Amino acid sequence: MIFSAYSSEFEYGESIPRHYSCEGPDVSPPLGWENVPDGTESFALIMEDPDAPGGTWVHWVVYDIPVKKEGLQEGDAAGISGVNSWGKEGYGGPCPPPGHGPHRYFFKLYALDTATISEGRGADAARVKAAMSGHIIAIGEYMGKYERK
Repeated sequence: MIFSAYSSEFEYGESIPRHYSCEGPDVSPPLGWENVPDGTESFALIMEDPDAPGGTWVHWVVYDIPVKKEGLQEGDAAGISGVNSWGKEGYGGPCPPPGHGPHRYFFKLYALDTATISEGRGADAARVKAAMSGHIIAIGEYMGKYERK
């Protein structure tokens, strides 16, 4: 069995509903995971858009998600919020430039062998990735697309 992430609101590779974007209420979508590897003590989640004009744009960073969590409900961070590329803590939904075509949004869920990565509140994706180094047991990935006309 492979550790995997999923959402009840959109299929892998399909459009993320407007509700979860800057054109809607801009709340985080529900995410679940299954086949958690033995030895997992916590999770971290990083959502990125590799198609952004200036390079990869980070939309969401959450870490120290308790292992007892089986998923995140809509609008639920359930861990420590990191800083996204807007310089804000929490979720920032898809918001590509209008007419730029569809962008891909990758939700990468990391199963970690430690209960905390000791970064405190407000770490950016680079700091979280560095702190997770050597602690990643598995990565579950889910991808959705979004386009503004």
